[in-house]
Amino acid sequence: MTDSLINNRYRLLAQQGSGGMAVIYRAMDDELERVVALKILRPSLTNDQEFLQRFKNEARSVANLNHPNIVTVHDVGSEGRTHYIVMEFIDGSDLKKLIRDSAPLPIDVVVDLSIQICMGIGFAHRAGLVHADVKPQNVLLTKAREVKVTDFGIAQAFSKMQTTSPDGEVSREMVVWGSPQYFAPEQAMGEKPSPASDVYSIGIVMFEMLTGRLPFTGSDQQELARAHIHSAIPNVKDYRPDVPDALARIIHKVMSKEKDQRYRMAEQLGHILADYRNRAQQHTAPNPRVFGGGDYPAPQQSNVPPPPPGNNYQAPPAGQQPAYYQPVQSSNSEPTQKYNLAPQAPASYSPGKQQPQQPAQPAVSAPSPVQSGGYAYTGDSGSSAPYPPGTGRSQPVTPLDTESSGFDAITIILAVLALISVACLLPLYYLVYLAYQG
Repeated sequence: MTDSLINNRYRLLAQQGSGGMAVIYRAMDDELERVVALKILRPSLTNDQEFLQRFKNEARSVANLNHPNIVTVHDVGSEGRTHYIVMEFIDGSDLKKLIRDSAPLPIDVVVDLSIQICMGIGFAHRAGLVHADVKPQNVLLTKAREVKVTDFGIAQAFSKMQTTSPDGEVSREMVVWGSPQYFAPEQAMGEKPSPASDVYSIGIVMFEMLTGRLPFTGSDQQELARAHIHSAIPNVKDYRPDVPDALARIIHKVMSKEKDQRYRMAEQLGHILADYRNRAQQHTAPNPRVFGGGDYPAPQQSNVPPPPPGNNYQAPPAGQQPAYYQPVQSSNSEPTQKYNLAPQAPASYSPGKQQPQQPAQPAVSAPSPVQSGGYAYTGDSGSSAPYPPGTGRSQPVTPLDTESSGFDAITIILAVLALISVACLLPLYYLVYLAYQG
């Protein structure tokens, strides 16, 4: 169908991808002279006029969304039996390809991508729209790793379709409520998806980014649906032990079977993840970074060990760095390294709870059992203290260690003054005694 002209305006250049409901083409808008993405519905879906009307209504609603993390919809139309949506063309790939090529992804990258996904979908939630089919294939990534969520509305419109059997009975077996690997338990039971359903799907995507595998598997759609409804929620740390406890708790919450136990909207989850990231960076990074798709130089004398092995998480061979360690050139042309700043939240952290910010500590060059710019993390209160060179101490230095000599001198002076005072009072006591006897 390449080199075809749709409505004397959109010239198809090349097929970019396909799915169960549509085929996507890279096309040229001859009227505005710009490259666009043209999503053409499959002919099997165009026989239901009620569906087509809902599809157009959903597309118009999405066209009114203007957010940097949502693919912009330019136009919706038809020519004969060809029904299409014209969208912003994203020069990049989708999140599924990144997962296949690079998972498990660095923890800080997972958090940053998830925040962007939540911000885009959360913006739609505030506008009254539910995505209903959140999955990595519908999360596009620009070359700068900016998230663009796409395919709003198609699954939502298609979910209301019904099929009629030859004997006249209405069947719902062909109704699509989302992708079975990612849909929420209530979607698996045939209920209408809600913003909390999208939150559940985001949790599945986060689990997959962190581990390289899906939390629930099955041989067919029915088995997957039963797993979402009945199977216990897996702990991401069982497959990726280096995931911080605080992040594991967030993912476990958003994958709750009951939608009332999850975050209500995606934007709320996005704020929770942003708060987690900010707190984690305060405890792990001297200079907190903002993810933007580029290379990040590691601090000098950094010695970040590879993550520990897990069930589906293989550590690199001895002497080699993890896959995401790659030499890069800094601005001054001196070779450096980029590395994963895996957020590590303090043990007392809980989402939404305010934690006191610790004062900055001066950097020292002495080694410590836990490398973090010369500081050792205590793990209970989030505080840290430098180790003095050459002491071989296993505990942080206390104020008494550095001020003990001053404390002893003051004590001696006060003791001498007390003795002098007592000596001066002795003659007075003697005179009082003589007066009492006389």
